[in-house]
Amino acid sequence: MLFSRFTRALPTPGEALPGRPDRGYPVPTRHAVLGTPLQGPFPEHLETAVFGLGCFWGAERAFWQIPGVWSTAVGYAGGSTPNPTYEEVCGGRTGHAEVVQVMFDPRQVSYADLLRVFWESHDPTQGFRQGNDVGTQYRSAVYWTTEAQRVAAERSRAAYQEELGRHGHGAITTEVLPAGPFYYAEDYHQQYLHKVPNGYCGLGGTGVACPVGTGISAAD
Repeated sequence: MLFSRFTRALPTPGEALPGRPDRGYPVPTRHAVLGTPLQGPFPEHLETAVFGLGCFWGAERAFWQIPGVWSTAVGYAGGSTPNPTYEEVCGGRTGHAEVVQVMFDPRQVSYADLLRVFWESHDPTQGFRQGNDVGTQYRSAVYWTTEAQRVAAERSRAAYQEELGRHGHGAITTEVLPAGPFYYAEDYHQQYLHKVPNGYCGLGGTGVACPVGTGISAAD
């Protein structure tokens, strides 16, 4: 993740790579840790959350460990190029962010608590980077899938901004946008830190607790 080429701006749809009509690589059918399906259709009682918080290897592990999370997958979202590859995303010409798709049971874990883990697991003030990982694909993002998620995400962003300000941090750069297409990343990226336990994890929060959410935190 440290070897990406840094781009300073997102491409417009006209500047983005053309992509392809179909995914050019296989994706596992089941989650390597949870044993649940990695791809849909999913049980109707589940909800979908999509978060970008830098390198998706460590980000995915942070979410699959949460009780009530049914499945996770890493992939690409927020861009223009259909069915991009990892190399294309790293090149900065697709507009995508590295993200985690979280399938969760709202009867067991709330979206507010997922947001709390999101905010506390990274530094949302860094723009197109997370620590040593620099590039537009590492930007902080919440892609909401329901109106209730939008309201919760915007409310939590405002609350966390106030808390960060009290601790001397700058403005949050996290984009909160409706979820568009989610493109699964390549096989070797899925549950990477389960397959490579000592592999690179770029997660690093601010140390400031998020005041929104009740049951869990990033430290759990």
